[in-house]
Amino acid sequence: MSLLMRVPPNLVQSIRAFRIPELQKEALRLGHHFLYALCSNALTKQQVCSRIGEQFYLSKPCSKNFDALRNCMTEIISDAGPQPGFIAVLDQLPNSQKFDKEARESLLDVFRDAAEFWAEKKVPFRVFYSFEEPQSLQSVGWVGARPFE
Repeated sequence: MSLLMRVPPNLVQSIRAFRIPELQKEALRLGHHFLYALCSNALTKQQVCSRIGEQFYLSKPCSKNFDALRNCMTEIISDAGPQPGFIAVLDQLPNSQKFDKEARESLLDVFRDAAEFWAEKKVPFRVFYSFEEPQSLQSVGWVGARPFE
């Protein structure tokens, strides 16, 4: 039974109940490309684009900005020849002042555009993402005596 049986073939969604190793195994089983980018510690749009470009093994010009990334995820890859499908993970997208909600939505729009592009070509393109926890919500550990010891 396919892990992605109930997931449309072209979408961008929160990773939610999916685990990254399971998505990677499913990509292998389906013969799809598995693309993974860990974006924690990136603070700006440029850093996020660079991190995605590096970890997706894209050429440097593809990671200069959102437009270049969009072009690379669609036209350039399409021009390389037939593609079997894609499962991509954008892990721990920043939640910072320099990469705010608007920047995150703009980045996700790049991948939504790519999903539409590949849907027209009948090629599965699924993107799963997660957000980094805001600094104030991250665990800081216990201070003083531990309760219930």
